[in-house]
Amino acid sequence: MTSLTDADANGYGELRAQLDTLTTEAFRPELAEIDRLSTAEIARIMNGEDRTVPAAVGERLPQIAAAIDAVAERMARGGRLIYAGAGTAGRLGVLDASECPPTFNTDPAEVIGLIAGGPSAMVTAVEGAEDSKELAAADLTALGLTADDTVVGISASGRTPYAIGAVEHARAQGALTLGLSCNAGSALGAAAEHPIEVVVGPELLTGSTRLKAGTAQKLVLNMISTITMIRLGKTYGNLMVDVRASNEKLRARSRRIVALATGASDDEIEQALAATDGEVKNAILTILGHVDGPTAAALLSDSSGHLRAALAATAPRTT
Repeated sequence: MTSLTDADANGYGELRAQLDTLTTEAFRPELAEIDRLSTAEIARIMNGEDRTVPAAVGERLPQIAAAIDAVAERMARGGRLIYAGAGTAGRLGVLDASECPPTFNTDPAEVIGLIAGGPSAMVTAVEGAEDSKELAAADLTALGLTADDTVVGISASGRTPYAIGAVEHARAQGALTLGLSCNAGSALGAAAEHPIEVVVGPELLTGSTRLKAGTAQKLVLNMISTITMIRLGKTYGNLMVDVRASNEKLRARSRRIVALATGASDDEIEQALAATDGEVKNAILTILGHVDGPTAAALLSDSSGHLRAALAATAPRTT
């Protein structure tokens, strides 16, 4: 039987003391016999827990909005949005980043998800990776981090060294930094320029932060990427006009988006999409602005991709 050394024991004691102070790790004695309940009762309790998460996110909307405006400003001048986390938090960042190219036609290098331990950590735990600030700094260095970039450290506890190290390194390089956690007064929040601490309380299963904490992080990441893309002109109203039509479903969605935006006939929509190589935003501009495909492309380039601004440029001027 292996025994702990004094150093190991002291380290374990310090870690346990830290965990005891975290809301996300708190034990709930009223749920100590949840395994004795029926499946329906457990589902009802869990559903009730989940309903508290949006309210907790709502309490941080001012901080979230301020952070998004700062992110959009950086991205408008060519910066990237980079998520960095370990375990569930890292996976959520990778998920959000991977959804941006098909949804908003971003380049895969514009929104990036880093997970401690690399891509294999998406499905298999990489021991020790989350404990390394140096690994986070190395991962960001490999990306060629610049001052125009934004780094979002994600950690439910707010104490994960990989997430903190990413934010500390990024801030030292002049990049914008956000710290997304689920504990108040977190080390991650202290390290970031924009702390976002969504306190959802103790979990149904003690310490299982893929539950409420994971849901809260997903909701905030949805806001960060979606609203940033709205600010960058990736939408027209609530239509995804930069959607990338890479399969039949998305091609059908592209036609529907053009129809909703313009009210044009099917034939006119097909002609517009053909004239613009299937680019939804350009097709809308050709129809509503009464211009050809190359002119639409030039107008959108001049307006940095903002369809409303491009349409304003086609409006007849009055004297």
